[in-house]
Amino acid sequence: MSTLLFYLPFLLLFVLALGYFERKIAAFIQDRLGPTEVGYGGLGQPLADLLKLLQKESIVPTTADKVLFVMAPFWIFTVVFAAFAVLPVTHAWRGASTATGVLYLLAMASLESVGVFVAGWSSNNKYARMGAIRALMQFMAYEIPLGLSVLSVLIVSQTLDLQAIAVQQGIGTSLPAYLLGLKGIDVTRWGGVFTWNIVKMPPLLLAYALFFVTSLAACHRAPFDLPEAESELIGGYHTEYSGLRWAWMMLAEYSMMLLMGLLGVVLFLGGWHTPLPNLPGLPLGIWTSGFPGTWVSHLWAGYWLFAKALFVVLLQMGIRWTFPRVRFDQVMSLCWQRLTPAALLTFLMTLWWKLLIL
Repeated sequence: MSTLLFYLPFLLLFVLALGYFERKIAAFIQDRLGPTEVGYGGLGQPLADLLKLLQKESIVPTTADKVLFVMAPFWIFTVVFAAFAVLPVTHAWRGASTATGVLYLLAMASLESVGVFVAGWSSNNKYARMGAIRALMQFMAYEIPLGLSVLSVLIVSQTLDLQAIAVQQGIGTSLPAYLLGLKGIDVTRWGGVFTWNIVKMPPLLLAYALFFVTSLAACHRAPFDLPEAESELIGGYHTEYSGLRWAWMMLAEYSMMLLMGLLGVVLFLGGWHTPLPNLPGLPLGIWTSGFPGTWVSHLWAGYWLFAKALFVVLLQMGIRWTFPRVRFDQVMSLCWQRLTPAALLTFLMTLWWKLLIL
């Protein structure tokens, strides 16, 4: 509960800030200015957008299923928000104490797609229904390589507890020196990036690449934003939504981006551990993990966790404004013919590495 109480105000502020930065990133990539009028450098634009949404009327179509239509936005945000409960923030702030955190989080992500489908179907609009069907088919396809990439990590960590997975990527858990070709050097004492899963288990580097691509599809981000392709479907599954109900959906979409970014960091990129190694001659102290057991260590752990996750989110934004949207048949063929075989191969490579090398 304490974790959720932290994430609720954080997500509200995060989405407001992220909306501003996405416009600025898009403007930079496309050689435009972005928001400039409201506040210094356009900093007041997110607040102006929020005030506009608060004043807009939330219309319910006459022919829509009114109960499902009203419930869908709250369902979508609630399940995404609930998934944050199991994410560890620091070495002491571990979130909800559960031994099946990975399964719980993936289940909440799946329920989000159900809410998207209900939102489009209950609108009784052919464009919204088409977007809802696309969203459900896309997630059902991409959750297979997504699950296989996560399963590769579970083989290495042998646990479903996200906090335990993060702890294992600390000092003293990296590969033996001879496997890295560093004979005579004890890299297990270095810590930092050398103990991340993508380094100590090389096949997981490919697994993270697959996880990142499939997470774009799970978040409906370009080039996989077919469920809300405005050039074809007006607005996709949320065509009929306006005002605060539309705002709830956008809040869930940006929260989903952060959720998948944090999950990838915990599984592959060291969690709340610092990337800075404890090299010989470099004092441990504040440069690596802070001073254990103090508030400084909590601040550093939280900083590294969210810094890595925000970098992933900014990368997702850059991809959106760089690559064009692909056709729906290309999205599905990429999943079934490329990503799924690659994820299965990565899974088998990780299993082979775990059994024969380690």
